[in-house]
Amino acid sequence: MEKRLGEVVVKTYMGDITELVVDVIVNAANSDLWMGSGVAGAIKEKGGVEIEREALSMGPIRPGEAVMTTAGSLPSKYVMHCAGMPPGGKATYWKVLASVQAALNIASDHNLKTIAFPAIGAGVGGLGEEQSAKAIADGINHYARAPGSVKEITLVGQNKYVCDCFWKAVEEGKE
Repeated sequence: MEKRLGEVVVKTYMGDITELVVDVIVNAANSDLWMGSGVAGAIKEKGGVEIEREALSMGPIRPGEAVMTTAGSLPSKYVMHCAGMPPGGKATYWKVLASVQAALNIASDHNLKTIAFPAIGAGVGGLGEEQSAKAIADGINHYARAPGSVKEITLVGQNKYVCDCFWKAVEEGKE
């Protein structure tokens, strides 16, 4: 599915975020920036440990913040590490929303055009898929009101349910 929000195109993709050819993929990170399981583990496994080393050199950060690293051997150019939670803690709507806004601002500061977000804070983060999707969609809708360089945003779910949550949240948040 695809939807235009002003100058920004938002679409969903079901599959592996590490395989996308975009400027930047988002890692659902903890605020210490070590990469354990889930999306972070897949990024480290496929892109290389240098991604984690670079991220760790920039941290720790506060939940709700984001930092960008190179992407190692991934097809994307960069990895954006969005901290939706502290290590061992739980993600919240507000931390995920803030990290999405930070990621979009950093991407725009680097004149990047395409970004892909997973369900930040869902899974090990303890936030439900619907709440994660709502926080991400709300961040995107806010960004689309006065966008920077990012013009294409892909919301990535590993299954149909997560993609449906993303799409519902985008539709409900649209003005």
